[in-house]
Amino acid sequence: MFVKILIAVVVLVVGVVVLVASRPAEFRVTRSATIAAPPSVVFAQVNDFRNWKGWSPWEKRDPAMKSTHEGASTGAGAAYSWVGNKDVGEGRMTIVESKPDEFIRIKLEFFKPMAATHTAEFTFKPEGSGTSVTWNMYGKNNFMSKAFQLVMSMDKMVGGDFESGLSQMKTVAEAAK
Repeated sequence: MFVKILIAVVVLVVGVVVLVASRPAEFRVTRSATIAAPPSVVFAQVNDFRNWKGWSPWEKRDPAMKSTHEGASTGAGAAYSWVGNKDVGEGRMTIVESKPDEFIRIKLEFFKPMAATHTAEFTFKPEGSGTSVTWNMYGKNNFMSKAFQLVMSMDKMVGGDFESGLSQMKTVAEAAK
């Protein structure tokens, strides 16, 4: 009887490992919004990390979050580090590429609650008298990320935050135009 239980447990463990290993190696989360402001105004909201306080959903999730700004004040080389509660964790963002009014690429480094490095990109396209802004985050899934995503996808984890952030960005940018 013990041998049959042991075989069943081994088969179950192997099955779970195979299922997890078969999950996608990469993820991408994308959200877009149209903002009634010129690309230069919307771009400025993202290109200067000091402006994120006005629209970032994570800033509102932990008002006591400690943050620091380093490097350039805007654009490539600008960096923002944070340490917050369990909802926001700890990490660092660094702008690695910035094309005025068109594109921003950010290196995202998460230290807590789980270490990970991903990429965020913002694109800005004129649309009528406003701007279409798209917020992407993508990266690679390690084995633990693949296992976690069996129960919760990255899209479900942060997609709503992106929507909230873009909505707040819309409010801030339209007031600033």
